[in-house]
Amino acid sequence: MALPQKSHSLPHAEERRRHQRVRVNLLGRYMLTDRREFPCQVVNMSPGGMALIAPVPGNVGDRVIAYVDHLGRLEGQVARPLQNGFAMTISAPPRKRDMLAAQLTWIANRSILNLPEDRRHGRFVPKIAGARLIMPNGTNIGVRIIDISLSGAGIGTQERPEVGSHVTLGKIPGRVVRHLEAGFAIEFTRLQHEDSVEENATAQ
Repeated sequence: MALPQKSHSLPHAEERRRHQRVRVNLLGRYMLTDRREFPCQVVNMSPGGMALIAPVPGNVGDRVIAYVDHLGRLEGQVARPLQNGFAMTISAPPRKRDMLAAQLTWIANRSILNLPEDRRHGRFVPKIAGARLIMPNGTNIGVRIIDISLSGAGIGTQERPEVGSHVTLGKIPGRVVRHLEAGFAIEFTRLQHEDSVEENATAQ
């Protein structure tokens, strides 16, 4: 993946004045100028910048490419280091910033209404309950699907991955959103199609 050339961006103080930041909880990955990739969690953002919990902060002014759940590819520069990550600007044309503003409004409203993705679609018990799940450490384990929807699933297992960690159910990637008495719930990275969700979730 080729990194684009640096472009002029607003100083962070000016960016903060122009855009109101929204508290979010979005997972993703980012790539620094040396092409190393790391997982991250976006904790607040506006159409012009965002703050990430990240293992490697990079240097101020370094170019960053981030892939964030629900928002896709975002490009910018490291604005300043934080205690457990960094803040970055978002370089985007006006149309892209308008789209980000609309997406952030939706995300904020979803949080206020307490409507996680896997509660927005009808759940059902799959015909085949047995499935394979890839844990955050890459281990492939057998699990039971308690119930499933187009946007998530309840997983029956004694394993308890950390909330926010990435897993893959069959062929479907997702993240752990909460623990259950008999396992945990996951939210799929992308909305699934009703004709294939069960088949993809139980794929061996």
